[in-house]
Amino acid sequence: MLRKLLLIPLLIFTSATCAWAEKLNQLSAADVLGPAAVAPPDHPQPPARLIVDPPLAGPLRKGAVFIQYRAENLRIEPVFGPEALRVTPRIGHIHVIVDDNPWHWADASGEPVILVGLPAGKHKVTITLADPTHKPLDSKTVEFTVPPHEPAAHDAHPQAVRQ
Repeated sequence: MLRKLLLIPLLIFTSATCAWAEKLNQLSAADVLGPAAVAPPDHPQPPARLIVDPPLAGPLRKGAVFIQYRAENLRIEPVFGPEALRVTPRIGHIHVIVDDNPWHWADASGEPVILVGLPAGKHKVTITLADPTHKPLDSKTVEFTVPPHEPAAHDAHPQAVRQ
């Protein structure tokens, strides 16, 4: 009896997995990956677009800001300069501005933006998608509140050690 109870969910799972795999088998590499990065596209590229999520709630409660983003119709690559404008499909990077400061930093890692050490309170981060010459292509701003939190161990002043 126990074997039958375990066998039925296993058969259902196997059947569903095979159906899902069958659908994937019908897709070409280009369907999944997009145009080949080694050949120019046959038609004009659609505009680059930036998608930015709000900061992850868990780390934010501890005073750390993790902002995930992704680019559409642009690959994030550490390649800069006017010659890089001819690379197809299009490449670029992001610029990050915190709290409307007059300065920003450029990032080409493609990894989430991570900020630590912001004081508790309201903040905003603007992420701008830029081409290899730093020309802005798309921009998004996220506003959030860093709640009061305990300072991290590395933020606290070290205590004198008694001997």
